[in-house]
Amino acid sequence: MKPSDKALVPFVSVDHMMQLIHHVGLEEMIVGISEEIENDFKRWESFDKTPRVPAHSPHGVIELMPTSDGEAYGFKYVNGHPKNTSEGLQTVTAFGLLADVYTGYPTLLTEMTILTALRTAATSALVGKYLAPKGATTMAMIGNGAQSEFQCLAFKAICGIDTVRLYDTDPAATAKCAANLAGKGLTVITCTSGEEVIQGAQIITTCTADKKNATILTDNMIGAGVHINAIGGDCPGKTELHRDILLRSDIFVEYPEQTRIEGEIQALDADHPVTELWQVMTGAAKGRKDAQQITLFDSVGFAIEDFSALRFVKKAIKGTAYFEPLDMLADPDDPRDLFGMVQRSK
Repeated sequence: MKPSDKALVPFVSVDHMMQLIHHVGLEEMIVGISEEIENDFKRWESFDKTPRVPAHSPHGVIELMPTSDGEAYGFKYVNGHPKNTSEGLQTVTAFGLLADVYTGYPTLLTEMTILTALRTAATSALVGKYLAPKGATTMAMIGNGAQSEFQCLAFKAICGIDTVRLYDTDPAATAKCAANLAGKGLTVITCTSGEEVIQGAQIITTCTADKKNATILTDNMIGAGVHINAIGGDCPGKTELHRDILLRSDIFVEYPEQTRIEGEIQALDADHPVTELWQVMTGAAKGRKDAQQITLFDSVGFAIEDFSALRFVKKAIKGTAYFEPLDMLADPDDPRDLFGMVQRSK
């Protein structure tokens, strides 16, 4: 039996996602995803929200990240296995799904390894638009792995930076990042230490992979007026910043119930004050207040950001060849006769 069109689900493969990026434009796609995220954060209260559901092991973590706005449902499956790099594998892989709440039918299935990098960069730079010092031109990028180029180009496209300073404990990673950013409209400066990389940077992004309580930035490295985009600490027992930096900063988070478990603020008391980003975006709370303020985005990634990215992709693939229809839903002529459909398929 040939499936009906309503039973076919658009699937965006890794190859299709890459083609879609070239079709739309990398920076344009990051900007488009950031606009979807901003719009969804401004209607934050309409979403179902829950901390992601993790399965931890000695090897890493596997997580499910679900949410719904009452009309559409979305989830992402994602892993984080820092040891994978030494085995020639990706630290993070992911896929995601959208579904119609009214019928429960899936409406999109897509790879999200690449899409997660895009949405993480889009979120970082969107938050930077609200929190970074006015007129910031230079960002320090500490940790030059799989996310780094996306982060740099997102801050260029959304916040207007023109210079990035790169540092990684692995010089090969820095060389890779610098080579990939060549010709992308940024001045790229490679550095050999954490102290060197932050010189002259108004924005500092930390994105390291080790699943441990690390000190990528010490308190004496952080001067007044900077914006810190801390995206590496994203599970229990994994942080990047010295605790004293947090005590000097105004901290902004996506969803406190999740960030207090996984973010930099897991090192602080449970009642330490933080500001939720959706409140900044709606004008209910202030973001950057003055030039001396240290702002810290304690980023762990939240399901609404994935939901926004999935909806962007669903719209972007319409009228293109960058997906294939999957026969993944049983669709008998009589909804009550699933057995008969199976028998007739013989």
